[in-house]
Amino acid sequence: MDIEIRRQKQQELMVRMVERKVRERAQQLYDERGQEDGRALQDWFQAESEVLENTTIASLYRRMKSANQNQGDNTSSTSSTDFSVSDSTAYQSPA
Repeated sequence: MDIEIRRQKQQELMVRMVERKVRERAQQLYDERGQEDGRALQDWFQAESEVLENTTIASLYRRMKSANQNQGDNTSSTSSTDFSVSDSTAYQSPA
């Protein structure tokens, strides 16, 4: 496997791990509030802030997230982002 491809795959894995931690923390915030709907985006940003504050790969996460958003801006397809909490109360990444 090419070194560049390996590095890219490792970075993508790290980003997914951070997003999983953010999702779990957002779920905790939702549960702590008594599962009150309507604040999913606020929960997500608070959770993201808390998780990134405590991780050494925060700069990589921000860089990869920004690169992914820029790639999305350069394509003609649009994707809708669901910030709401589903019946299963699983948070989805807003990115």
